[in-house]
Amino acid sequence: MGIFLFNTYKLKIIAVKNRNMFGLLLLTMIFLFGFIAEEKHPLLKIGREAPMTDYKMRDVSGSHVTLNDVKNENGLLVIFSCNTCPFVLKWEDRYPLLSKQCKAGKIGMIAINSNEARRDGDDSMEKMKTHATDKGYDFFYTVDVKSKLAYAFGARHTPEIFLFDKDLKLTYTGSIDDNLKNAAEVEKHYLEDAIKNQINGKPIDPNKTKAIGCSIKKVKT
Repeated sequence: MGIFLFNTYKLKIIAVKNRNMFGLLLLTMIFLFGFIAEEKHPLLKIGREAPMTDYKMRDVSGSHVTLNDVKNENGLLVIFSCNTCPFVLKWEDRYPLLSKQCKAGKIGMIAINSNEARRDGDDSMEKMKTHATDKGYDFFYTVDVKSKLAYAFGARHTPEIFLFDKDLKLTYTGSIDDNLKNAAEVEKHYLEDAIKNQINGKPIDPNKTKAIGCSIKKVKT
């Protein structure tokens, strides 16, 4: 009986070790795949021009627009967004203020839905239309077919911000601010300050912050 219990104990230890090894292997594979994806589609760097500016995207209005169509004389604000990501839903109450700020400062604004893997579900065009209406969007909200623009930008999260100047060169990228839970408790208005400084010809500092949100549900290219 003692030998049986001892062997059972050894088998349990081996099983635990195997599970730990499998978990470690899985984490390693996830890291490697993520690293490869970042190498293949690196994040757009500050000072670089916006890619695919003539790429046509369907808006919730039914029209088709490009980044060149949306930009205004002082630049362009691009937000990779979606309908259901909890990070978007928390930060989304700041979209109207950003839209107002952009309009006053003659900066075009567009939200882009690159969740191609969910196009038949939560991020269908019909649900995008409903979402835009419910949230009172007064800016473009477009479909990024096959996540092409997200790949070109190196965008990986929703929401993820890209602000461009009048020459469509990147001036700020990252998060909207430092408090997704409560707009009233924001201490660092990263994007608002970046827009304000860009309009007034002042340096943007910081010009890059960490984008926090859900992963964009892309399709393989």
